[in-house]
Amino acid sequence: MRNPHSNGNLRKLQADGGGEATEENGFADGVILGLDGGATSTVCVCVPFFPFGNCFPEPLPILGRAVAGCTNRNSVGETAARDSLEQVISEALVQSGSDKSDVRGVCLGVSGVNHPSDQEKIENWIRDIFPSHVKVFVQNDAIVALASGTMGKLHGCVLIAGTGCIAYGFDEDGKEARASGGGPILGDWGSGYGIAAQALTAVIRAHDGRGPQTMLTSTIIKALGLSSPDELIGYLLFKINDSISKHMPFYYSWYPSLHSKLFRHEEKCSLSFYCPVGQKPQHHFKMVV
Repeated sequence: MRNPHSNGNLRKLQADGGGEATEENGFADGVILGLDGGATSTVCVCVPFFPFGNCFPEPLPILGRAVAGCTNRNSVGETAARDSLEQVISEALVQSGSDKSDVRGVCLGVSGVNHPSDQEKIENWIRDIFPSHVKVFVQNDAIVALASGTMGKLHGCVLIAGTGCIAYGFDEDGKEARASGGGPILGDWGSGYGIAAQALTAVIRAHDGRGPQTMLTSTIIKALGLSSPDELIGYLLFKINDSISKHMPFYYSWYPSLHSKLFRHEEKCSLSFYCPVGQKPQHHFKMVV
């Protein structure tokens, strides 16, 4: 089956630049899938396949885009992570008018990819979906974020403060360095999790008398559908990462000035992760935040 949606876009490109869709002019049949998998959500975009980098149109046509849940298997388990991957890929292909036979390559940047065994696991999931000729690349999402800010060149440093927090960098010789990104238990302070955990800790400290009273208590208890701070303990034992981090914007939007110290503390923590990474290169480099 041909990819009617993709061919339509290519015809528009041809009208702008001329010529048939051939490898000689930089256009060819097929699509590429790019996935950004975080600890909260996963985005998949489908773009036309362009064999030569100097022929990319500006802006690059997005044939399909889909969003699904977390694909970090360390956070939600292998079954849920794999289901989210399959869902977001399927929806992006449907939007683009493509099918699996049109795919030429898949590039995934996924949080929780910390070891070659993690890469192999996710690569095998993708191999089960697509024909054997499809090229598959799996990296930590920090590396993909760095490449997006350096036009594909892996030279520089990236600092991510999302649901989790990580700093990653490469020097001009390709040597890499990393700090943090170990998940909530190992201390992703400076992340959405870290900020929200500090807010929840302030509520518990106020409740048991170890800290000052805070207006966050009534707001957070109401938002979570609880009746007392005592219920936070059991509630968060089952939803420690998802529930804590997803409410972070809510805490800030209600009381930004009241807890400015909390945010400054977490900002310092996230920047501290950058320091051991940024100190290793001996020359100037780009910083992506």
